[in-house]
Amino acid sequence: MPDRAEETYQQGFHRRWGQLRRARVRALAWLLDAPDLLDAQDPLWAGRIASLGPVSPDVAAWLARLDQDPAELDAALGARNYTRLGLYAEKLMAFYFASQGSLVAHGLQVRASRNDTVGEFDFLLDAGPDAVEHIEFATKFYLLDGDGEQDFDALVGPNLADSLGRKMRKVFERQLSLGEHPAAQAILPRPVARARALVKGWLFYPRGSWPRMQGIAAGHCRGFWCPLDELDEVAGEEFLILPRLQWLAPFRAASAVWMLERGQLMQELAWQFEESATPVLVAVARRQGGWIEEVERGFIVPNDWRERAAALRMVKPVGQAPA
Repeated sequence: MPDRAEETYQQGFHRRWGQLRRARVRALAWLLDAPDLLDAQDPLWAGRIASLGPVSPDVAAWLARLDQDPAELDAALGARNYTRLGLYAEKLMAFYFASQGSLVAHGLQVRASRNDTVGEFDFLLDAGPDAVEHIEFATKFYLLDGDGEQDFDALVGPNLADSLGRKMRKVFERQLSLGEHPAAQAILPRPVARARALVKGWLFYPRGSWPRMQGIAAGHCRGFWCPLDELDEVAGEEFLILPRLQWLAPFRAASAVWMLERGQLMQELAWQFEESATPVLVAVARRQGGWIEEVERGFIVPNDWRERAAALRMVKPVGQAPA
């Protein structure tokens, strides 16, 4: 089990981006700043993982200007009420790529016929006058259901409908080869020179456990998960139930009327789990200089979640580097 870093990701994010007040701008800053979920240098991924690299001073200054005047960002996102976190994150990234002058196409659908959709290019980025790069983008939240062995299917989504293994098989076996399909070649503005996956997200481990896994970036964003009946063992005095669109960046706001003490949180979660078996993302929070800041985050799951996860876990491992 690796040692904890002296500074948590939340502490570092508050230090780097504490001046940003608007939730949308903070979410965009997280997408650009957050460490990759997957280790792009690991041979397991065969060089097909993209990375944005460090945020440049120019981009940091651009984010600060957006925070002061978000009109351009608000216009790009539109008036729709986003309910899918993945779509929200994708729209933020499209806005960033467009602002950098690299976006050629976003969400370009490929159809073999009118009623037969082959797939969709998340992003086509400028790769010179004669080529584009295909970027398949994902923002994922997975809980480790297992003992930390090299099994990406043990990293499962909160609703148990997905796993990191299943996602990466789909990316490598289907999505990254989309540019080779004849129907895609007929609509591409330029040939695809390279296709890679850009994966951001958070991984959540049983409380107190931080196992290393091949292919996972060592500095990835991480949190804990625990069943409701272990909530008393989680350190902290005040808590926030994070709405889905607040899952990206560590939470920080001038006020938070939904702050809950431990007993209130326990009661609220018990009520929610009577209606739904969906785990709930909770932030341990503190009051700091007039602000409410996230200290740590974790999924609280129903007490039978581990048994349901074990029953539904997929058995096909990722194995060696995807073909």
